[in-house]
Amino acid sequence: MDQSNAKVVLDRDDMRRTLVRIAHEIVERDGGADLALVGIHRRGAVIAARLQPLVAELAEAGVPLGDLDISFYRDDLATRPAAPVVHASHLDFPIEGRTVVIVDDVLYTGRTVRAAIEALFDYGRPERVQLAVLADRGHRELPIRPDYVGKNLPTSRAEHVHVRVAELDGVDEVTIAPATIEVA
Repeated sequence: MDQSNAKVVLDRDDMRRTLVRIAHEIVERDGGADLALVGIHRRGAVIAARLQPLVAELAEAGVPLGDLDISFYRDDLATRPAAPVVHASHLDFPIEGRTVVIVDDVLYTGRTVRAAIEALFDYGRPERVQLAVLADRGHRELPIRPDYVGKNLPTSRAEHVHVRVAELDGVDEVTIAPATIEVA
C-alpha cells in the first residue's frame, strides 16, 4: 500500500489522547454501571481493547469487553468478489439490561455499524446501544450517528482514511490518502 501521498491526521500520541477523551465522555454520560464495550473486527476490536481499561479505571467498575465479526451480516456480501475473512465473535457476558458501546475505527457509510447492531442483537437485547468511533469521515448512506467521536475528518469520496494500530500494523496512526483503484 503506497503511503507517499498520505497525510497523517493522528499520530500515536494523538490516538492515545483521543482514546482517553472518549473514555472520559463515556463515563460522564453513562457512569460505568451496566456498561460494556464491543469492538467490530478488526481494528474496532483493538480500539475497544484499549478503551476498556481506561473506562474501567474511570468508572471504578468492571467493564466487560467483547468483539464482533460482522462478515455474514454485511448487506454487500453477495456482491463482494472474494470470500470474507471470518473472525470469531466473543461476547462472554449477558448484554440484557446493559448499555453496549459499539466501537469501530472509522465511520463512513454506516453500513458496518448497521451490520454490527444486527449481529449484537443475535446475542440478546441491550438496554441501549451507543457508538464510539476513532474517526468520522462523513458520507453516510444510513441514518447512523456516533455518540462518541475521536476526530471528524472531512473527506471526499476520492479519499481513503487508513487507521493503523500497533497490534496489527506495527504503528499507531490515522492517515488520509487518495483512494487507490483496486484492479481485480
